[in-house]
Amino acid sequence: MHQFGRRTAILGLLGAAGAAVAACTAQPAPSPSGAVVPSNTATPTPSPSPSMDTRPRWPLSGKLLKDEDKAKHAAVAVKVPDNQNEHPQRGLDQADIVFVELDGYPAVVGQSGTRLVPVFHSSMPDAVSPVRSIRPVDIALLSPIHALIGNTGAAPWVLNYVRYNDTYLEGMLSYMNTRGTGSYSIDPSRVRVLGGVAYYDRATVCHPKILAKQTNKFREGPPQVYFPFGDAKLASTVEGKTAHSISVPWKTGNTYNMHYTWSEKTGTWLRSMPWGPHTLADGKRVAPDNVLVIKAKQLFAKIYAGRGHAEPIHEIIDKSGTFYYFNGGKYVTGTWAKGGIQDTFTFTLEDGSPLAMAPGQTYVELPNSSAKIIIKS
Repeated sequence: MHQFGRRTAILGLLGAAGAAVAACTAQPAPSPSGAVVPSNTATPTPSPSPSMDTRPRWPLSGKLLKDEDKAKHAAVAVKVPDNQNEHPQRGLDQADIVFVELDGYPAVVGQSGTRLVPVFHSSMPDAVSPVRSIRPVDIALLSPIHALIGNTGAAPWVLNYVRYNDTYLEGMLSYMNTRGTGSYSIDPSRVRVLGGVAYYDRATVCHPKILAKQTNKFREGPPQVYFPFGDAKLASTVEGKTAHSISVPWKTGNTYNMHYTWSEKTGTWLRSMPWGPHTLADGKRVAPDNVLVIKAKQLFAKIYAGRGHAEPIHEIIDKSGTFYYFNGGKYVTGTWAKGGIQDTFTFTLEDGSPLAMAPGQTYVELPNSSAKIIIKS
Protein backbone atom coordinates (compact mmCIF):
# COMPACT_ATOMS: atom_id res chain seq x y z
CA MET A 1 0.00 0.00 0.00
CA HIS A 2 1.26 3.46 -0.82
CA GLN A 3 2.73 5.25 2.19
CA PHE A 4 1.23 8.68 2.87
CA GLY A 5 2.39 11.33 5.28
CA ARG A 6 0.13 11.48 8.31
CA ARG A 7 -1.41 14.88 7.51
CA THR A 8 -1.87 14.08 3.80
CA ALA A 9 -3.53 10.75 4.53
CA ILE A 10 -5.80 12.16 7.19
CA LEU A 11 -7.05 15.17 5.27
CA GLY A 12 -7.24 13.40 1.92
CA LEU A 13 -9.22 10.41 3.15
CA LEU A 14 -11.29 11.63 6.02
CA GLY A 15 -11.63 15.39 6.04
CA ALA A 16 -11.47 17.49 9.17
CA ALA A 17 -13.59 15.22 11.37
CA GLY A 18 -11.61 12.16 10.35
CA ALA A 19 -8.41 14.03 11.12
CA ALA A 20 -9.55 14.36 14.69
CA VAL A 21 -10.13 10.61 14.91
CA ALA A 22 -6.79 9.57 13.45
CA ALA A 23 -4.65 12.18 15.13
CA CYS A 24 -6.18 11.71 18.56
CA THR A 25 -6.53 7.98 18.82
CA ALA A 26 -4.70 6.07 16.15
CA GLN A 27 -1.49 5.81 14.25
CA PRO A 28 -3.34 4.44 11.17
CA ALA A 29 -6.22 6.38 9.63
CA PRO A 30 -9.32 4.42 8.54
CA SER A 31 -10.49 5.17 5.02
CA PRO A 32 -14.14 5.32 3.89
CA SER A 33 -13.75 1.86 2.36
CA GLY A 34 -12.58 0.39 5.64
CA ALA A 35 -8.90 0.22 4.63
CA VAL A 36 -6.27 1.78 6.84
CA VAL A 37 -3.22 3.78 5.90
CA PRO A 38 -0.29 2.68 8.06
CA SER A 39 2.18 5.08 9.55
CA ASN A 40 5.29 4.48 11.59
CA THR A 41 4.95 3.77 15.30
CA ALA A 42 7.53 4.45 17.94
CA THR A 43 9.70 1.76 19.47
CA PRO A 44 8.26 0.54 22.79
CA THR A 45 9.87 2.11 25.83
CA PRO A 46 9.69 0.31 29.19
CA SER A 47 8.39 2.16 32.22
CA PRO A 48 11.21 3.67 34.28
CA SER A 49 12.22 1.81 37.43
CA PRO A 50 11.53 3.91 40.53
CA SER A 51 14.23 2.24 42.60
CA MET A 52 16.94 -0.40 42.61
CA ASP A 53 14.47 -2.94 43.98
CA THR A 54 14.70 -5.83 41.52
CA ARG A 55 12.40 -8.26 43.29
CA PRO A 56 9.84 -9.87 40.92
CA ARG A 57 6.50 -8.06 40.81
CA TRP A 58 3.18 -8.51 39.08
CA PRO A 59 3.48 -6.29 35.99
CA LEU A 60 0.11 -4.54 36.34
CA SER A 61 -0.19 -4.14 40.11
CA GLY A 62 3.41 -3.95 41.26
CA LYS A 63 2.77 -6.41 44.09
CA LEU A 64 5.54 -8.83 44.96
CA LEU A 65 5.50 -12.09 43.02
CA LYS A 66 6.91 -15.26 44.55
CA ASP A 67 6.57 -17.51 41.50
CA GLU A 68 7.27 -15.69 38.21
CA ASP A 69 5.68 -18.54 36.23
CA LYS A 70 2.29 -17.56 37.65
CA ALA A 71 2.48 -14.28 35.73
CA LYS A 72 3.01 -15.98 32.36
CA HIS A 73 -0.47 -15.57 30.96
CA ALA A 74 -2.42 -12.95 29.07
CA ALA A 75 -4.06 -9.96 30.69
CA VAL A 76 -7.81 -9.78 30.10
CA ALA A 77 -9.63 -6.44 29.93
CA VAL A 78 -13.41 -6.16 29.89
CA LYS A 79 -15.53 -3.25 28.69
CA VAL A 80 -17.89 -2.33 31.53
CA PRO A 81 -20.60 0.35 31.26
CA ASP A 82 -20.83 2.95 34.00
CA ASN A 83 -24.32 4.40 33.61
CA GLN A 84 -26.37 4.63 36.79
CA ASN A 85 -29.01 2.30 35.37
CA GLU A 86 -26.31 -0.26 34.53
CA HIS A 87 -25.03 -0.50 38.09
CA PRO A 88 -24.29 -2.56 40.10
CA GLN A 89 -21.23 -4.05 38.45
CA ARG A 90 -19.37 -7.26 39.22
CA GLY A 91 -15.69 -8.19 39.31
CA LEU A 92 -14.05 -4.75 39.46
CA ASP A 93 -12.50 -5.42 42.85
CA GLN A 94 -10.18 -8.04 41.33
CA ALA A 95 -8.75 -5.78 38.60
CA ASP A 96 -5.14 -4.62 38.70
CA ILE A 97 -5.97 -1.46 36.73
CA VAL A 98 -9.32 0.19 36.00
CA PHE A 99 -9.41 2.86 33.30
CA VAL A 100 -12.21 5.45 33.48
CA GLU A 101 -12.95 6.96 30.06
CA LEU A 102 -15.69 8.66 28.06
CA ASP A 103 -18.84 6.66 27.44
CA GLY A 104 -19.86 8.25 24.16
CA TYR A 105 -23.62 8.33 24.54
CA PRO A 106 -25.38 11.65 25.27
CA ALA A 107 -26.51 12.27 28.83
CA VAL A 108 -30.17 11.97 27.90
CA VAL A 109 -29.57 8.31 27.05
CA GLY A 110 -27.32 7.03 29.81
CA GLN A 111 -27.24 9.77 32.44
CA SER A 112 -23.51 9.16 32.58
CA GLY A 113 -20.31 10.35 31.00
CA THR A 114 -18.03 7.40 31.70
CA ARG A 115 -17.24 3.80 30.75
CA LEU A 116 -14.79 1.50 32.56
CA VAL A 117 -12.03 -0.84 31.41
CA PRO A 118 -10.91 -3.13 34.24
CA VAL A 119 -7.76 -5.10 33.41
CA PHE A 120 -7.21 -8.46 35.11
CA HIS A 121 -3.91 -10.30 35.44
CA SER A 122 -2.75 -11.04 39.00
CA SER A 123 -6.32 -12.13 39.81
CA MET A 124 -8.87 -13.46 37.33
CA PRO A 125 -12.52 -13.28 38.43
CA ASP A 126 -15.11 -15.85 37.45
CA ALA A 127 -17.49 -13.19 36.17
CA VAL A 128 -17.39 -9.52 35.13
CA SER A 129 -20.52 -7.57 34.24
CA PRO A 130 -22.20 -5.84 32.56
CA VAL A 131 -20.29 -5.91 29.26
CA ARG A 132 -20.47 -3.36 26.45
CA SER A 133 -18.57 -2.25 23.33
CA ILE A 134 -15.00 -1.12 22.63
CA ARG A 135 -14.04 2.54 22.44
CA PRO A 136 -11.17 3.89 20.29
CA VAL A 137 -8.91 4.82 23.21
CA ASP A 138 -8.92 1.20 24.43
CA ILE A 139 -6.53 0.26 21.64
CA ALA A 140 -3.98 2.84 22.75
CA LEU A 141 -4.41 2.03 26.45
CA LEU A 142 -4.24 -1.77 26.15
CA SER A 143 -1.74 -2.33 23.33
CA PRO A 144 1.34 -1.98 25.59
CA ILE A 145 0.22 -4.97 27.67
CA HIS A 146 -1.04 -7.16 24.78
CA ALA A 147 -4.42 -7.53 26.44
CA LEU A 148 -7.43 -9.54 25.35
CA ILE A 149 -10.63 -7.46 25.43
CA GLY A 150 -13.99 -8.88 26.49
CA ASN A 151 -16.66 -6.89 24.66
CA THR A 152 -19.95 -6.88 22.76
CA GLY A 153 -18.56 -5.34 19.56
CA ALA A 154 -17.68 -1.86 18.29
CA ALA A 155 -18.40 0.63 15.55
CA PRO A 156 -17.18 -0.62 12.12
CA TRP A 157 -14.22 1.77 11.89
CA VAL A 158 -13.20 0.95 15.47
CA LEU A 159 -13.20 -2.77 14.59
CA ASN A 160 -10.96 -1.96 11.62
CA TYR A 161 -8.66 -0.15 14.03
CA VAL A 162 -8.61 -3.20 16.34
CA ARG A 163 -7.80 -5.54 13.45
CA TYR A 164 -5.02 -3.29 12.19
CA ASN A 165 -3.34 -3.38 15.59
CA ASP A 166 -3.83 -7.08 16.28
CA THR A 167 -0.06 -7.42 16.76
CA TYR A 168 -0.52 -5.65 20.06
CA LEU A 169 -3.89 -6.82 21.37
CA GLU A 170 -6.82 -9.18 20.79
CA GLY A 171 -10.14 -7.38 20.53
CA MET A 172 -12.15 -9.73 18.33
CA LEU A 173 -13.26 -12.11 21.10
CA SER A 174 -16.66 -10.48 21.39
CA TYR A 175 -19.88 -12.00 22.69
CA MET A 176 -21.08 -12.83 19.17
CA ASN A 177 -17.70 -14.13 17.96
CA THR A 178 -17.35 -16.62 20.82
CA ARG A 179 -20.88 -18.00 21.05
CA GLY A 180 -21.01 -21.55 22.40
CA THR A 181 -17.63 -21.36 24.16
CA GLY A 182 -18.88 -20.29 27.58
CA SER A 183 -16.84 -17.08 27.41
CA TYR A 184 -20.01 -15.07 28.04
CA SER A 185 -23.40 -15.68 29.58
CA ILE A 186 -26.65 -13.81 30.14
CA ASP A 187 -27.94 -12.84 33.57
CA PRO A 188 -31.71 -13.34 33.12
CA SER A 189 -32.51 -11.10 36.09
CA ARG A 190 -31.07 -8.13 34.20
CA VAL A 191 -32.68 -8.66 30.79
CA ARG A 192 -35.14 -5.84 30.17
CA VAL A 193 -38.11 -5.96 27.82
CA LEU A 194 -39.40 -2.80 26.15
CA GLY A 195 -42.25 -2.94 23.67
CA GLY A 196 -41.95 -6.69 23.46
CA VAL A 197 -38.22 -6.51 22.58
CA ALA A 198 -35.61 -8.01 24.92
CA TYR A 199 -32.49 -5.93 25.61
CA TYR A 200 -29.28 -7.48 26.94
CA ASP A 201 -27.13 -4.37 27.41
CA ARG A 202 -27.28 -4.71 31.20
CA ALA A 203 -27.31 -8.50 31.29
CA THR A 204 -24.19 -9.70 29.42
CA VAL A 205 -21.56 -11.34 31.64
CA CYS A 206 -17.93 -12.05 30.68
CA HIS A 207 -15.97 -14.99 32.08
CA PRO A 208 -12.29 -13.96 31.68
CA LYS A 209 -10.75 -17.34 32.50
CA ILE A 210 -12.74 -19.02 29.75
CA LEU A 211 -12.33 -16.13 27.30
CA ALA A 212 -8.53 -16.36 27.59
CA LYS A 213 -8.67 -19.95 26.32
CA GLN A 214 -10.21 -18.89 22.99
CA THR A 215 -6.90 -17.71 21.54
CA ASN A 216 -3.24 -18.70 21.54
CA LYS A 217 -2.14 -15.07 21.35
CA PHE A 218 -0.08 -13.60 24.17
CA ARG A 219 -0.06 -16.79 26.21
CA GLU A 220 3.14 -15.61 27.93
CA GLY A 221 1.45 -12.48 29.22
CA PRO A 222 2.30 -8.75 29.27
CA PRO A 223 5.75 -7.92 27.81
CA GLN A 224 6.44 -5.03 30.18
CA VAL A 225 5.45 -3.34 33.42
CA TYR A 226 2.70 -0.78 32.80
CA PHE A 227 3.36 1.72 35.60
CA PRO A 228 6.58 2.60 37.52
CA PHE A 229 5.89 0.45 40.57
CA GLY A 230 8.31 -0.20 43.41
CA ASP A 231 8.51 -0.37 47.19
CA ALA A 232 5.69 1.64 48.80
CA LYS A 233 8.22 3.23 51.16
CA LEU A 234 9.95 4.77 48.14
CA ALA A 235 6.81 6.08 46.41
CA SER A 236 6.95 9.72 45.32
CA THR A 237 3.90 10.49 47.47
CA VAL A 238 5.81 9.82 50.71
CA GLU A 239 7.03 13.41 50.46
CA GLY A 240 3.90 14.65 48.68
CA LYS A 241 1.14 17.08 49.62
CA THR A 242 -1.73 15.95 51.81
CA ALA A 243 -5.00 14.96 50.11
CA HIS A 244 -8.18 13.99 51.93
CA SER A 245 -10.52 14.00 48.93
CA ILE A 246 -10.37 14.15 45.13
CA SER A 247 -13.05 15.35 42.73
CA VAL A 248 -12.73 14.65 38.98
CA PRO A 249 -15.32 16.26 36.63
CA TRP A 250 -16.43 14.55 33.42
CA LYS A 251 -18.90 16.95 31.88
CA THR A 252 -18.83 20.56 30.72
CA GLY A 253 -18.87 23.19 33.41
CA ASN A 254 -16.81 20.89 35.65
CA THR A 255 -19.85 18.79 36.56
CA TYR A 256 -20.64 15.07 36.92
CA ASN A 257 -17.76 14.45 39.32
CA MET A 258 -16.16 11.20 40.38
CA HIS A 259 -15.07 11.43 44.02
CA TYR A 260 -12.41 9.66 46.07
CA THR A 261 -12.09 10.01 49.84
CA TRP A 262 -9.00 8.84 51.69
CA SER A 263 -9.71 6.24 54.37
CA GLU A 264 -7.04 5.99 57.03
CA LYS A 265 -8.80 2.89 58.36
CA THR A 266 -8.60 0.88 55.13
CA GLY A 267 -5.58 2.62 53.59
CA THR A 268 -7.51 3.05 50.35
CA TRP A 269 -9.45 5.67 48.37
CA LEU A 270 -13.23 5.19 48.72
CA ARG A 271 -14.79 5.88 45.32
CA SER A 272 -18.15 7.58 44.76
CA MET A 273 -20.20 8.15 41.64
CA PRO A 274 -22.10 11.43 41.14
CA TRP A 275 -25.18 9.80 42.75
CA GLY A 276 -23.47 8.12 45.71
CA PRO A 277 -20.93 5.46 46.85
CA HIS A 278 -19.58 3.19 44.11
CA THR A 279 -20.74 -0.18 45.40
CA LEU A 280 -20.54 -3.50 43.57
CA ALA A 281 -23.22 -6.20 43.28
CA ASP A 282 -21.78 -8.11 46.25
CA GLY A 283 -21.91 -5.01 48.44
CA LYS A 284 -18.19 -4.22 48.29
CA ARG A 285 -17.19 -0.56 48.07
CA VAL A 286 -14.82 0.32 45.23
CA ALA A 287 -11.63 1.35 47.05
CA PRO A 288 -8.37 1.41 45.03
CA ASP A 289 -4.90 1.82 46.51
CA ASN A 290 -3.86 4.33 43.86
CA VAL A 291 -5.67 7.03 41.91
CA LEU A 292 -3.95 8.36 38.79
CA VAL A 293 -5.52 11.28 36.94
CA ILE A 294 -4.29 11.71 33.35
CA LYS A 295 -5.68 14.86 31.77
CA ALA A 296 -5.98 14.70 27.96
CA LYS A 297 -7.99 16.57 25.36
CA GLN A 298 -11.36 15.01 24.57
CA LEU A 299 -13.47 15.26 21.42
CA PHE A 300 -15.88 13.17 19.39
CA ALA A 301 -15.42 11.56 15.99
CA LYS A 302 -17.84 12.22 13.16
CA ILE A 303 -20.93 10.02 12.91
CA TYR A 304 -20.48 8.17 9.60
CA ALA A 305 -23.51 7.80 7.31
CA GLY A 306 -25.76 9.09 10.08
CA ARG A 307 -25.48 5.80 11.97
CA GLY A 308 -24.50 5.01 15.53
CA HIS A 309 -23.16 7.68 17.86
CA ALA A 310 -20.12 9.94 17.86
CA GLU A 311 -17.17 7.87 19.08
CA PRO A 312 -15.35 9.51 22.00
CA ILE A 313 -11.70 10.40 21.51
CA HIS A 314 -8.90 10.93 24.04
CA GLU A 315 -5.74 12.51 22.64
CA ILE A 316 -2.97 10.34 24.08
CA ILE A 317 -0.98 9.13 21.04
CA ASP A 318 2.22 11.17 20.65
CA LYS A 319 0.93 13.57 23.27
CA SER A 320 1.72 14.84 26.77
CA GLY A 321 -0.15 16.61 29.54
CA THR A 322 -0.68 16.99 33.27
CA PHE A 323 -1.08 14.13 35.75
CA TYR A 324 -1.91 13.78 39.44
CA TYR A 325 -0.93 10.69 41.43
CA PHE A 326 -2.57 9.88 44.77
CA ASN A 327 -1.49 7.26 47.32
CA GLY A 328 -1.49 7.02 51.08
CA GLY A 329 -3.48 10.21 51.60
CA LYS A 330 -0.96 12.28 49.65
CA TYR A 331 -0.35 13.36 46.05
CA VAL A 332 2.20 14.62 43.55
CA THR A 333 1.82 16.21 40.12
CA GLY A 334 3.84 16.43 36.94
CA THR A 335 3.79 15.72 33.21
CA TRP A 336 2.78 12.51 31.44
CA ALA A 337 3.88 11.56 27.93
CA LYS A 338 3.03 8.70 25.56
CA GLY A 339 4.65 7.92 22.23
CA GLY A 340 3.37 5.28 19.81
CA ILE A 341 0.35 3.08 20.27
CA GLN A 342 2.37 0.28 21.89
CA ASP A 343 4.27 2.57 24.29
CA THR A 344 3.53 2.88 27.98
CA PHE A 345 3.05 6.25 29.63
CA THR A 346 6.03 7.98 31.22
CA PHE A 347 5.58 10.30 34.19
CA THR A 348 7.90 13.12 35.20
CA LEU A 349 7.45 15.04 38.44
CA GLU A 350 7.63 18.82 38.64
CA ASP A 351 11.24 18.63 39.85
CA GLY A 352 12.24 16.56 36.80
CA SER A 353 12.52 13.21 38.58
CA PRO A 354 10.57 10.11 37.48
CA LEU A 355 7.37 9.13 39.26
CA ALA A 356 7.58 6.18 41.66
CA MET A 357 4.26 4.45 42.41
CA ALA A 358 3.27 2.19 45.28
CA PRO A 359 1.95 -1.32 44.52
CA GLY A 360 -1.78 -2.01 44.44
CA GLN A 361 -4.93 -1.53 42.43
CA THR A 362 -4.90 1.67 40.37
CA TYR A 363 -7.91 3.60 39.10
CA VAL A 364 -6.94 5.77 36.13
CA GLU A 365 -9.24 8.72 35.45
CA LEU A 366 -8.92 10.26 31.96
CA PRO A 367 -10.76 13.61 32.21
CA ASN A 368 -10.58 16.43 29.68
CA SER A 369 -7.45 18.59 29.66
CA SER A 370 -9.58 21.55 30.77
CA ALA A 371 -11.15 19.70 33.72
CA LYS A 372 -10.69 21.32 37.11
CA ILE A 373 -9.44 18.72 39.57
CA ILE A 374 -10.44 19.64 43.13
CA ILE A 375 -8.20 18.36 45.90
CA LYS A 376 -9.03 18.96 49.56
CA SER A 377 -6.48 18.38 52.28
